[in-house]
Order: sequence, then structure tokens, then C-alpha cells
Amino acid sequence: MRRRNEPLVLISFDNHPDWAITPPKWACGGWINRALELPHVQHIAIWGCGNFECWWPHNIFANRSAQRAGRFEVHPWADDRPIEDRQRPGAILRQNWRDQFEKFAANLRDKNIYVTIDLDCLRADDAATNWENGRFEVTDVEWALGKLRETARIVGGDICGAYSEPRYARWKQKFASNWDHPKMDPPSADRICSTRAAVERLWPALTH
Repeated sequence: MRRRNEPLVLISFDNHPDWAITPPKWACGGWINRALELPHVQHIAIWGCGNFECWWPHNIFANRSAQRAGRFEVHPWADDRPIEDRQRPGAILRQNWRDQFEKFAANLRDKNIYVTIDLDCLRADDAATNWENGRFEVTDVEWALGKLRETARIVGGDICGAYSEPRYARWKQKFASNWDHPKMDPPSADRICSTRAAVERLWPALTH
């Protein structure tokens, strides 16, 4: 995104908001804030967060100033949340998220957009990652990319987050990783192969 000069809207499909204002500044859990510092990034929208970070008390470290300024919006899954959470601005449900996304995409007419897809936004059947899986199916993200192409210009993008076997150069790295990551069993070979299949479907939808 730094290499682009034109005004951009960043759209992220991710199971995590990556919005933390806490140190360390350059951690992956706060990269959204680094993107907001770029003057040509006009707006950021995250779709598909399904983990605890979007809800109280874990959202206490969210970048609320950017949200209040209208530069940043998050759309977390709320199907399993109390009624007041399901009615929160931006919250999405399985039955209505496509309606909300269509309205969102319609407001991006003629905008330049950068799309990042973290594979942990997908359900466990569709992708193996080092983090908790989200709730999108591959067909959901394919559909969303199609809707974005109907109105906006995708000028850049990436796909990240596939499972990799943890390896550490120093014991401090291993300690920090084990402390920060959810406790999960390594994925099976079949699940790892399913991740490749997801990338082979999403990459053409993103780049063509």
C-alpha cells in the first residue's frame, strides 16, 4: 500500500481486527493502525471477524479514534451474541451479511481499493491456519470480490495466513508465540491441502 500514490480504500477479510493500539507497535495485531497512518488510505473496512477481540472487554484496545472519525469500520459476526450485540452498528449475521455488503460495495463506486484476504477468515473446512478459523466459506469471499468489481477498481491485494509449521530462532520467540497463540493441534494433511484449493479459487477472483 505504501507503493501506491492514489487515494485508496482498504478492505480486509479477516477473523481478527488487528486494531490493537498497545505495544509492540509493529506487531501483526496492530498493522491496521499503520495503514491508517498512510495519508492516501481514506478508509478501512474489516469484514468477518468472528473471535472475542471485537467484544467487551477485549475490544478496550481498539482504535476508537479512527472509528469515531469515520475512517475505520469493523463488521464482526454476531450470530452467537446477545441481542444488543447483534444490533450493534456494523455487526453481521449469516442471514443478512450479503445485503449489508452489497450496500457497502455500492458506496465504493469508482473508488480504488486494496483487498487483503487473511485465510483465517475462512471456516476450518476450507483453510488451515495458525490461528482460529472464521465463518466465511470460500464461495462467500468469491461473491464479495465479484461485488467489489462491479463498482470499484481493485488496484492491489494479497492473500496471507496459510498454516506454516512454527519454527523459532530464539527461545523468547517461542515463548511469545506460545503465549499469544490459541492452543490448537497441528492441522491434518487433508486440511492443509484444502487451503491450497481455497487459494486457487480466490487468487483469480482477486487478480482478474
